[in-house]
Amino acid sequence: MTTRAERALTAEQWLLTAAPDRGRARAEWLSDGVALLRCGGAFGAIRISAPLVHAAARTDDLVEVDQYLAKALLGGPVFMDQESGRYYALVGISTGRRPAWRQARDDAEYLGQNHHLGVPALSAIDPSHRSYWCVPMDSAGILTIADAVSQLVDTGRDRLANDRRG
Repeated sequence: MTTRAERALTAEQWLLTAAPDRGRARAEWLSDGVALLRCGGAFGAIRISAPLVHAAARTDDLVEVDQYLAKALLGGPVFMDQESGRYYALVGISTGRRPAWRQARDDAEYLGQNHHLGVPALSAIDPSHRSYWCVPMDSAGILTIADAVSQLVDTGRDRLANDRRG
C-alpha cells in the first residue's frame, strides 16, 4: 500500500513530464505555486467557466462546488484558477478528437497540443490559494473521464438556459 505522500510525489513526477524544463517547473511551484506545463502529451485539459460549473453545482460556495466536482467527475483531477474564474479538468489527449470538443466555445474548451497551462502545485488543495486543486490528482496518470466532464458541461448549460427563461 502506498501513502498519500508517495502517490503525490509520483503524480508530481508524472506532471513534470509535461514541463519544457522540469527544474524550472519545480522552482515555479515553490516560488509561485503554479508551473507552466504543456498540454497534448501526457494530458489534455478542458477549461470550463466558473458560471457554468456553479450552475451545474447549483452553488458558488467553493467548498460545496469542490464536493460536487469530486462526485460529478468521479474523483478525476480538476483545479481552479480563481483569478481567471476558470476550472480545468485534466483529461486524456484523445478527448480532443471527440466531436463535442472539436469546436471551442466561450464556456468550455478542450486544450491540447499548442496549449500551455498554469498548473498548481499538488500541495495547493484549498481555496486559500489563487490556483488550487478542487479535486486533487490522486495518482500518476489518473485523469478525469471525458464523458463525466461532458455531462457536467451539459448540466450547467441546461441550468443556465432554464435560469434565463425564468
